[in-house]
Amino acid sequence: MAKRERVIRMSVEQPLWRALTGYRVLTLLYAIGLFASAYEDYDRPGVAIAYFALLTVWTLATLPRVQSAAACTKRFLAVDLAIAITGIVLTPWVVTQGHIDRGGPTLPSIWTAGSVLAYAIKGGWRWAAFASTPVAVANLVERGHPARDTVHNVILVWVASIAIGYVVEVARASERTLARALEIEAATRERERLARDIHDGVLQVLAMVQRRSVLLGGEAAELGRMAGEQEVALRTLVSGGLVPPSRASEDAAQGALVRLVEDEPADSGPVDLRVLLAPYAGSRVSLAEPGAPVELPPGAARELAAAVGAALDNVRRHAGEQARAWILVEDEPGEIVVTVRDDGPGIPEGRLAQAEGEGRLGVAQSIRGRLRDLGGSAELVSVPGQGTEVELTVPKVSPGKAERR
Repeated sequence: MAKRERVIRMSVEQPLWRALTGYRVLTLLYAIGLFASAYEDYDRPGVAIAYFALLTVWTLATLPRVQSAAACTKRFLAVDLAIAITGIVLTPWVVTQGHIDRGGPTLPSIWTAGSVLAYAIKGGWRWAAFASTPVAVANLVERGHPARDTVHNVILVWVASIAIGYVVEVARASERTLARALEIEAATRERERLARDIHDGVLQVLAMVQRRSVLLGGEAAELGRMAGEQEVALRTLVSGGLVPPSRASEDAAQGALVRLVEDEPADSGPVDLRVLLAPYAGSRVSLAEPGAPVELPPGAARELAAAVGAALDNVRRHAGEQARAWILVEDEPGEIVVTVRDDGPGIPEGRLAQAEGEGRLGVAQSIRGRLRDLGGSAELVSVPGQGTEVELTVPKVSPGKAERR
């Protein structure tokens, strides 16, 4: 199968940028509406009109700047905050004293909060505190004395912006953690898949070479020793290891990036499981299956057949070449059940855990790992002296889900 790389962008702060974009436009219209409704309070309405014209052009022209953290640069933030503070400082010069005494709004009104919020979303609570401080000073200067309503509004903007900045920082840290966890999960699943393939092929060949070479003796014995060493090294490699952090999971400015490698399905039609299991039947392996096709998505069918093959390999290896095995296929309404039973000596208690600790992943990866990836289960029942039975259950799911790993 071909491989394709799928990039997932996770960002909880992107909705905040979209909200800020809408906030700036709405508050601009609100500020203009306040000016129009209190036009008689302005001694110099021409200056106010010029300021609102500048504010309108600036707000509409810079909408792309407040759509992402990368576009919202430090220079833009500085100019944006300067325009807001300029409007606050100009207010006493263009309005009547009565307007100020009644607690009338400043020229930019609540549009100023958008500048502070941009700092908060861009840089966190520290940037928010930095931006809200000059805004608070400008409001106190505009009023001329620390009136109650002015102090109330200043504290509200200061606390709200810092809280939003803190939430953004926590969200970014969570994104990095989630991206790291997803990368580890994807890499672990890929390593498990490779481990199954290696176990089904390379490790079994090395183990066979080791056994046969010891019987032959001479130079073949040395070859067997080397094969045994490589088998141990390879088992250690495929059974452990972590994934180093990637730059993608460390950069959450645009949202954390997670790169997942998936199998590109070569076909989309269902596969008859009986066709894949038929080659396993032989003189010492009996196959019992329904008279009708047992259809599964291609990926699920191949993995289930490989798990059956791994179970039969365990029978030959541990029960001997003369052991008999039976494969039973059951097509249930919501799932497929395949049972592999043998007449061998059974598995001693604790042997599976010991084998997994030694890096022998036949049951852990080649059987249970495959079924877990398909959303199914593998139940193993073994009684010493009475053989072993492995029951493999796979749900009937859509081809898209079955192909995805």
